[in-house]
Amino acid sequence: MTFQALALIDPLLRTLNTLGYKQPTPVQKQAIPAVLAGRDVMAAAQTGTGKTAGFALPILQRLTMDGVTAPQCTRALVLVPTRELAEQVYESFRSYGGNLPLRSAVAYGGIDIAPQIAKLRKGLDVLVATPGRLIDLYDQGAINFELLQTLVLDEADRMLDLGFERDLDILLAALPKQRQTLLFSATFSDQIRKLAGGMLKDPVSIQVAAANTATKTVKQWLITTDKRRKPELFLHLLNKLGWAQALVFVKTRKGVDALVKTLHEHGVTADAIHGDKTQPARLRALERFKRKEVRLLVATDVAARGLDIEALPQVVNFDLPTVAEDYIHRIGRTGRAGMEGEAISLVCADEVDVLKAIETLTRQPIPRYVEPGFEADHRVPETSSGTSAAPARKGPAPNAAKRPSGAAPVAKAPAADKAAARPAGGSESLGVWTPPEKVAKPANRERERAPAAKPRGRGLGGATGGTPKGAIVVTGGRGAKSQARSDGRAAAKPGARKSKPGAR
Repeated sequence: MTFQALALIDPLLRTLNTLGYKQPTPVQKQAIPAVLAGRDVMAAAQTGTGKTAGFALPILQRLTMDGVTAPQCTRALVLVPTRELAEQVYESFRSYGGNLPLRSAVAYGGIDIAPQIAKLRKGLDVLVATPGRLIDLYDQGAINFELLQTLVLDEADRMLDLGFERDLDILLAALPKQRQTLLFSATFSDQIRKLAGGMLKDPVSIQVAAANTATKTVKQWLITTDKRRKPELFLHLLNKLGWAQALVFVKTRKGVDALVKTLHEHGVTADAIHGDKTQPARLRALERFKRKEVRLLVATDVAARGLDIEALPQVVNFDLPTVAEDYIHRIGRTGRAGMEGEAISLVCADEVDVLKAIETLTRQPIPRYVEPGFEADHRVPETSSGTSAAPARKGPAPNAAKRPSGAAPVAKAPAADKAAARPAGGSESLGVWTPPEKVAKPANRERERAPAAKPRGRGLGGATGGTPKGAIVVTGGRGAKSQARSDGRAAAKPGARKSKPGAR
């Protein structure tokens, strides 16, 4: 099947042809016709399979066919949990809509609000935003939803994990009841399914793979050890297996900084990304890693979604995530667009519960290994995940014997008969892929959501990095009225607050 067979208009087809994409992925084959028909959609597909294009292409077509927007209005709204994902989705809309007369923008905290208000004053066709920032705009009367046609919740499960549930309730109450609603994610928790039941009308359900499963192109394995031995074991594996480049996930911001310090002390180049880093620092870290100027990028779960790094060979879970679903998103940073990748986890005894949750969620055991010299004094119990757990195997670690000392693994391309084409995925792929001319794209940059115990939507302030042309950016924290309403103390009315642009 081709994109032309999906009844996309000529400007979109020309753009896809220019980008080198010929065939839609399974999720796109099902989602595009449903969205074009105006149906509500609930779609689950693995990371890297082109979910963004599944809703962006038909939304752009419908907006083009339906006329123009009005001042201070937006016709399509995409809500995302993090800045990285907001930038990625926004860039997708800009790329796919390059031949269309539509205006799009992205809104999130951390930068002066005045340019954002000025942009919204003209009206937008597509706005990609984080929930807290959008509420702030609505409270200031900078935006209304009278002409809203389509609402997209992208990675809605992560929004709930980050404490956006009350924000979503506020926004859903402000949006028109008659609208198209689309939910797209790699994972859908029971809580999200309950939410969907109250906001979607007779939805088309799309699931192109078993729910909450990792892509088969990612080889998964784990090594059991003691918590205190993890840094030493990580350095040992880094040298033994010759990892040329890896994205390393650590549970806490403090843990990220500690591991980076240890790596530097041993002469290993590494950068960090987490919520306490300034925006310019995070941008520099990501760009240095993409240019392969550093060997390792160490991050919290802020990098689990929205980072699209081409041909990333390894993801290492130095710590397992707190939420089992985040494991799927973490390892989805590798094995993208049909290429092969590897996900390695270092697991200690106090992580057995989350390991069990991960294996239950994915319905498969993760093969265990024991590296000689790093055996755990505190044994990691066998998990009962509904499938037979693989017994621990004493080294060597997978692939170690196949690589010369110091050799660097690389992401393997598909078989020879598929060398000229690969399946679609992420923000860069829409179907069978032919290498287009290399074009630099802005880095993703979203801050972690503050813990739920703190006032939600608080801006980060500080220095800021560059933003894409046409981007909407906002600054400051949640307004007093917005925060009061979030706490259940007031019911704000749009436009009631008359703060001056840039005052916050």
